[in-house]
Amino acid sequence: MTALFDSSSLPSSLEWLEGGAVLLRGFATSEAEMLIGEVERIAQAAPFRHLVTPGGYTMSVAMTNCGRVGWVSDRTGYRYDPVDPATGAPWPAIPTAFLDLAARAAAQGGFEGYNPDACLINRYLAGAKLGLHQDRDEKDAWAPIVSVSLGLPAVFLWGGKRRSGPVRRLRLENGDVAVWGGPGRFVYHGIAPLKDGQHPLTGASRINLTFRKVF
Repeated sequence: MTALFDSSSLPSSLEWLEGGAVLLRGFATSEAEMLIGEVERIAQAAPFRHLVTPGGYTMSVAMTNCGRVGWVSDRTGYRYDPVDPATGAPWPAIPTAFLDLAARAAAQGGFEGYNPDACLINRYLAGAKLGLHQDRDEKDAWAPIVSVSLGLPAVFLWGGKRRSGPVRRLRLENGDVAVWGGPGRFVYHGIAPLKDGQHPLTGASRINLTFRKVF
């Protein structure tokens, strides 16, 4: 997998965050309704749930997964598991439309040949948040994270390689896609508490698709 990190090589419509990281404004807007339909279908087989962290904290964000493996958390730790612990069944397969979108977005960020094997789906309601963190449970530490925002707007917290570093606040709208990998792979990031609102596609919620190359 190759990657381009020179901001001058990116189209002017893309927002360069740093080496290996871009924000694609409106990249998935035209596909949002279809994507939400796929999320609803996945959630019928693998319902949303609020995971518990190893420290015993119940996450405010509801989550489910699709793909070869799914990301889970409980008192024993964070991990990827091929089986949904809530149902005992394998996670639903990643829809072809999801894979196509993730590959196109990754290529726009300079990562050709992206083929994720996991998609974590987050559902935010008013007040839900995701604290600053790094995604470190994947064996592939170069392939990008591709994050698709659907529904209500949110504030994306974009930090540095240290938790104590400065944090940028970036507003994400329906259809915006963030891609970060390579030298930008381990940037601390999160989502500020979601504000109350209504969206034609998702009602009172925001849906986030997060694609990962785990193996």
